[in-house]
Parts: sequence; structure tokens; C-alpha cells
Amino acid sequence: MRDLLSLADIEAARKLLAGVVRTTPLDHSMPLSATLGMPAFLKCENQQRAGSYKVRGAYTRISRLSPEERARGVVAASAGNHAQGVALAAGLLGTHATVFMPEGAPLPKVAATKGYGAEIEYAGSTVDDSLAAAREFADRTGAVLIHPFDHRDVIAGQGTVGLEILEQCPEVGTIVTAVGGGGLISGVAVAAKAIKPDIRIIGVQAAGAAAYPLSLAAGAPVTLAESATIADGIAVMRPGDLTFAHVADLVDDVVTVTDEDLSAALLVLLERHKLVVEPAGGAAVAALLSASLPLKPPVVGILSGGNIDPMLLMRVIEHGLASAGRFLRLSVRTGDKPGELARILAEIARHRANIVDVMHTRQEPRLSFGEVEVQLSVETRGPDHSQTLIGSLRESGYAVTLLSGTP
Repeated sequence: MRDLLSLADIEAARKLLAGVVRTTPLDHSMPLSATLGMPAFLKCENQQRAGSYKVRGAYTRISRLSPEERARGVVAASAGNHAQGVALAAGLLGTHATVFMPEGAPLPKVAATKGYGAEIEYAGSTVDDSLAAAREFADRTGAVLIHPFDHRDVIAGQGTVGLEILEQCPEVGTIVTAVGGGGLISGVAVAAKAIKPDIRIIGVQAAGAAAYPLSLAAGAPVTLAESATIADGIAVMRPGDLTFAHVADLVDDVVTVTDEDLSAALLVLLERHKLVVEPAGGAAVAALLSASLPLKPPVVGILSGGNIDPMLLMRVIEHGLASAGRFLRLSVRTGDKPGELARILAEIARHRANIVDVMHTRQEPRLSFGEVEVQLSVETRGPDHSQTLIGSLRESGYAVTLLSGTP
């Protein structure tokens, strides 16, 4: 097992980052506090430069390269946030950055990375595929690989988030954060446990890309066969060797959340906190809202990033509304008679539900002769309102099928 970092390593990184990164806000969350029955706060790294905490580790790593190393340039692999952090840090430190990204990486993250001056290459469908390509590029060209999480300097830089939390909320009892490769939680745990040994550190992974629970059970890093999650920022197939050692030694628990949990959390953050957060960035809030965690108050959840594709945000909002019983997709079958569509719409309007879109079909083989199907997307005020609406339609003689949503 490699030696773990110390508090001195995190403090040294903070000196390097002075004047480079922002001290991000620690905001009190009334909705979370009410749900948990204890004070809860949000550490807003979604408001950091380049939209996530990643610039902390990237700048720390690149700033410690020799002039000869910087002259050869740096290379990284990322689905987006590490890419932007490396591109920004490289530009600030006067070196060229090449970033390998998976095919299908979110376009806003690609555009932002290019905007910071990096050269983009595409490789594979996962971060791990891109990382393999970045390693080959480093071997071939002499560029220095800036690993997204498994390096002491990267962990030290990410750990400065923990120092800020302990200064902003000295009484903090639990810190909850998203986990991908493990760089952020490793650094935060080093800083927090050194200053306050009895603090609880809880990691959160997407259920569709949860390598840490398996790895911790096995006692060594385990590689996933596949991953499937909307949280691209934490979709890492294998923990790092160094980060795994930190998590195994310092982290109290690692839990998982579903994509539905992540969607609901992003909706709460947008609606109640006016914060734009990507799925990975909302993982801590998703766990606090959906899981029964052993917490010591006060609680701090880290919002690790805010770089979300607007198209994905639209889908996430719709999904979150559906999970909350506030967005329904219905199929209503009725007779093919003049005025029948108007009567269905009038019944929905009578219940003051908002119709988003309507599709009227009469030429499907599954329909009986003289029958039509009307598919509707409807906004409601919640589960009770949804149940009342569906019940009323059925009482009026319509055959109603719920296509999506929670009545």
C-alpha cells in the first residue's frame, strides 16, 4: 500500500492555489435541513473556475512540473470536468494541453475545453478508454500525463475543498461527496480527518457505475465490466490504486444512488436552491434525500460540478418531475367521434392540469376500428393531483394507460 497523504500536503497545495482558485460558498440548505432534521449545508464547487473542483488538482499537478516537462506539454483523459481543469491550468502555467475525451462527451464540456486552449482527441466510449489512449500518447510524445485522480498532487489539490469546509463550518460532523475515481474524497478525507478525527466521510457513487463498493468488499480495486449512468463525471470503471488506499483507510461509507435519485436531486437544487448542477455534482444531495445515512450534524454535501449539457438538463428536469409525480405521459383511448378530443382536453383543464403536448393517432394496428388514441404529456401539482386526474378520466369512460410518471 502506498503512503497516504498528510495534512501538510493539502496545506502546501493550498499555498500553490492561492489567487488561482475561488473559495467557493458554503450555503445553508433549508430543504435539506428540514428533510434530515439537522443543519445541512452545500459546498458549491459548481461555482468554481471551469465549473468544478477539478482545476484544484490539475493546477497543483502542473505547477510542480519542471520547465523541461512543461515544454513537452501535458495530456489528460476526461469526460469533461478534468478536461476543463487541465486546459485552464495549462493555459495559466504556459504549457500545451492535449485532452482525450470519450466519443459522445457532452458538447458544452468539449467546447469549454477547447475554449481554454486545449487540443481535443476522441478515444473510445468511456473515460477508461480515453485514459488508455492518453497514456499511449504520453509514451509516444513525451507529454506528461495528468491523471484525473490517481496522483498525490491531484489528491492534494482536491483536498483543499476539505480545508475550506472545516474553516467555513468548524463544527461539521459529516461530509458527503460524489465519488468517481476517488481523488476528491481522498483529499477531503485526509484534510478533514486530520483536523477533526471523529468526522464522518461518506462517498456516493451512481448505481450504474459503482466500482468502490465491490472493490472495498474485495479488498482491492475491481474493474467493472460496464457502466450505465447519466452521471458521466463519476462513471469510472476502476478505482485508482492510490485513491483506493485512501478510501479504504479514511472513508466511513460509500453508498449508491440511482439515476432517478440523481434526477430528483437536480430538480430540488434547481427549483429550491437556484443552483445549476450536473448529475455527478448532485450525487451527495441525491444520497441525502434518498438514502438512510448515519449522519452526525451538521452535514455538508459537496456539489462537485455544474457543467451540464442543456439538452440533458431538459431531460433530467422532465425525469425529475415525473419521479416527483408532477409530469405524466398518458395514453387515452376513445371513440373516433367529432369533439371527442376537445372533451378529453376540457376534462384535463377542469382539473387545472397543464397540457404540454398532444399526439392524436387513429391509424395504428393495435387500435380497434372506430377507436383513436390520444397521447398527452401533462404537468400536475403532485401525486395526489395526478391520481385525481387519472381517476376522473377513467370515471368519464376513457381507457387510460400511464406511459411514464408516478401517479
